[in-house]
Amino acid sequence: MMKHIELYKQVSFAILVMVIALAVVSCKKLADDTPPAELIGDDLVFDTKDSLGVNAEKFLNNIYADLPRGFNRIGVSSQTLFSITASVGNILDAGSDDAVPNGNTDLIQYFSTGGISSSVNPDNTWSANYAAIRKVNIFLSKIDRVPLFTKGLKDRWKAEARSLRAMFYFELLKRWGGVPLIGNKVFDAAEQINVPRNSYDEVQNYILSELDSAMPFLLTANAGANGTFAANYYGRFGRGAAMALKSRLLLYAASPLNNPGNDITKWALAAAASKAIMDSVSAAKFTYALHSSATTSHYSTTTLAGITTAANLSAYVTSVNKFLSIFSTASNNEIILPYMATTNNSVETNNDPVGYTRAGAGKTNPTQELVDEYEMTNGKMILESGSGYVAANPYYNRDPRFPSTVTYNGLYWLNRPVQTYDGGLDRPFGFGVRNSGETRTGYYMRKFMTSNSSTTDFTATNHVFPIFRYAEILLNYAEAQNEAVGPDNSVYAAVNAIRARVGMPNLPSGLNQADMRTRIRHERRVEMAFEEQRFWDIRRWKIAQNVLNGTLHGIQAKLTGTTVNYQVVEVTPVKFDAGKMYWYPVPFNELVSNPSMTQNPNW
Repeated sequence: MMKHIELYKQVSFAILVMVIALAVVSCKKLADDTPPAELIGDDLVFDTKDSLGVNAEKFLNNIYADLPRGFNRIGVSSQTLFSITASVGNILDAGSDDAVPNGNTDLIQYFSTGGISSSVNPDNTWSANYAAIRKVNIFLSKIDRVPLFTKGLKDRWKAEARSLRAMFYFELLKRWGGVPLIGNKVFDAAEQINVPRNSYDEVQNYILSELDSAMPFLLTANAGANGTFAANYYGRFGRGAAMALKSRLLLYAASPLNNPGNDITKWALAAAASKAIMDSVSAAKFTYALHSSATTSHYSTTTLAGITTAANLSAYVTSVNKFLSIFSTASNNEIILPYMATTNNSVETNNDPVGYTRAGAGKTNPTQELVDEYEMTNGKMILESGSGYVAANPYYNRDPRFPSTVTYNGLYWLNRPVQTYDGGLDRPFGFGVRNSGETRTGYYMRKFMTSNSSTTDFTATNHVFPIFRYAEILLNYAEAQNEAVGPDNSVYAAVNAIRARVGMPNLPSGLNQADMRTRIRHERRVEMAFEEQRFWDIRRWKIAQNVLNGTLHGIQAKLTGTTVNYQVVEVTPVKFDAGKMYWYPVPFNELVSNPSMTQNPNW
């Protein structure tokens, strides 16, 4: 805890409330007449005469700003609460086998080239998570001063704070394994800290106990006019979010990285945690569901003409729009816990293909490895017999999630088809000529990006990052249940529901456990691409050493007359040291300042 926990100890109320004054959470803007920060202190934040708890709630709202924000957060040099500035950063999955950054010196690649160390870590969230835990502990230690009038409100706020703290510990746990647990302790600024690490199991059990204690006091998913949380509560840590965190936590605990002996009871517990959410949906206690309406018309049969057969085109376009609408709708009942953000244009600014007048950065370049993972519309992999795949027309008749996730040569964007052939508008220099400034793989990221902006200017729009969404719960259940008992009907049903949403055929019957495991991992990859899942999945499955040793690939397209020819090309070598890289190295400052701190193996 260390030097950065020294920083953690010294966060003042004035600074916190100054930040709170800028925050927006649960779709509520805070009052414009907030006093200057230097005039606000402990007594005003936790006011013994404030029966409405106005400033105390602002303090709690501010803690939500520390939830995982997703999108291009790695390497962003300037951030404001609840939104990311136009400063260019990378998505976390650009350090996996799903993507590379368009700059070959970007720090995110240290995860795929073996470059991280205790002093250099592009995703070093240690101090940030402990600072957030401190905020929670301050809140819990002082909220009882506030005489809240509304019955049960204080218990709910405490439960939200404890759930948030559980989330911050999980963020630490999945990166470093066991970390120091500090309970409700609020350290004094001058206090010497000498705190050892707890074990993985101890941290996991602490998180579980916090969630179980908080759940009875948390909001359930109360349906508003559109079937989602009422506007005032959308984005808060409700009971469903706590259950979703429990689902993910137990899935990680059961996975090979943390369960080397393959204890089946751990898989059964993970399956039960996910099933509890699914059962609550079936019983109408929760309103979660797979988002199944094309609420935003990203594409039409005109703009996607030629992408599939004429007979299938209308249904295909609907499937594409359904999937994209999950991420472009301010709120929908698939997202269990969002990172709430004000409308912004950062996703487009960072990831737009580079040839458009508005000059996007084109930072995220999907790999050929990810592209090849998308099936044909008949449910067959591209190299499978009978798939119908034609190398000369490689993007025809693919899973509708493919054009919803990856921008490729010929896909319509804004006002024209994308040109990523050598010399095209979106790859003007061509493959291998530049190390930054244009796509290195021949692809750009499409997911999350809205198409309602002009061709010359970026328009602020909804970008709500899904920390948890219902599709993940179904996938978590399918994976855990398959490992616990095998591919029973419930496993098929969970995966097939996700496939049916985008018009993909059911899985073939008669799969054995190993075959189903492969299918579930495949489904998770294409469904959850760029949502900070793949980066952790390849670690918890202990396959990073297989997929990140060797070479990542892209496509080179060449235009001859009116014909585009495609060739798979090598883009970058990758390296993953299985002896140490499954866990992050503990930051150097923490080792120096805390005598009881120990480093992870082989770092």
